[in-house]
Amino acid sequence: MRIVVLGGAGDMGAGVVRDLARYSRATEIVIADMNEHKGKKLAEELGDARLTVEKVDARSRESLVKVMKGSAAVAGTLGPFYLFERPIVEAAIEAGANYVSICDDHDAAKSVLELDLEARQKGRRILTGLGWTPGLSNLLVRKGYNRLDQASAVCIYWAGSVGDSRGLAVILHLVHIFTGRVVSYREGKTERIKAGSEKETVQFPSPLGQVNTYHLGHPEPITIPLYLEGLQEVVLKGGMVEHYINLLAQFVSSLGLTRNRLTKQALGWFFKIVTPLFPADKERSLSGIRVDVSGTKNDRPLHLSFGTAGPMRNLTGLPLSIGTIMMAENRIPRFGVFGPEADNAVDCDAFFEELGRRGIKIEEREL
Repeated sequence: MRIVVLGGAGDMGAGVVRDLARYSRATEIVIADMNEHKGKKLAEELGDARLTVEKVDARSRESLVKVMKGSAAVAGTLGPFYLFERPIVEAAIEAGANYVSICDDHDAAKSVLELDLEARQKGRRILTGLGWTPGLSNLLVRKGYNRLDQASAVCIYWAGSVGDSRGLAVILHLVHIFTGRVVSYREGKTERIKAGSEKETVQFPSPLGQVNTYHLGHPEPITIPLYLEGLQEVVLKGGMVEHYINLLAQFVSSLGLTRNRLTKQALGWFFKIVTPLFPADKERSLSGIRVDVSGTKNDRPLHLSFGTAGPMRNLTGLPLSIGTIMMAENRIPRFGVFGPEADNAVDCDAFFEELGRRGIKIEEREL
């Protein structure tokens, strides 16, 4: 059983490789990355004979197809996803590969969902958005949805920290999601809302505490209403623990500097260089999520709240690894392109059992 990790030498990908080496029954785990040196260094560090390294260029369809052929599953960590997710999914369909990614850009998710019919006709399984948010968030929504007789509203909140991850893809993602108008789902219909608007201060699990959040561009309001019937509201808001980062992102976006890819890329490199100089909240240098699901149970109103906090690479990489193992073992029966909360996709109970084995505990409350 061969498993490929695209971007396997990167911040998020390396965590996936470590988890696969520990928990999967793969006979070969391929670290597929542009940076062969980092890939070989990771393989040497882990000392697992199943690890191999292959150079892959995400800009080359031929390179992607070559590395994915013959795999039981491919894990995708190559961001920014607004550049790479659709070409990778197209290559996976061509290569005959099943693919699971941490795609967190709303426009990228919408784009690959357009390939659902083609993927189903060719018998491919493409699971987009199984990381922290989206991913863990979607499955917490599914968990709450399953416990209610009728769910009506979902609010997803995330918090990050400049001290938790400074990878270029993460920075580019932050710049991207504060740009333009983003999707939300309210009163039973999709609407476009200004990114960075409607500030809401949210209480997250300790030690994060209160964090200011805003409407930002993520896939959950796009995918969740597709699969979970009856919802009238799916709102996503996020923000950084260090509030000045939120204000900086809003300011840069207001200048129009993030509207094309070249300036966005330049800004990403600039912030990658200077963010180590920015003060981080050392006591709260973690990431977190809170998911609230409202509805009725036994004809009575019920509000469920779920949350957790931890290092971003764990909250992102461990769900992807679990999903990739499930995919490789044919435990995800759905064909096509879909989100993790879809019917016949990720087994929610099995997923959270595996997450608990890896030390991530979910706080649950009834309000």
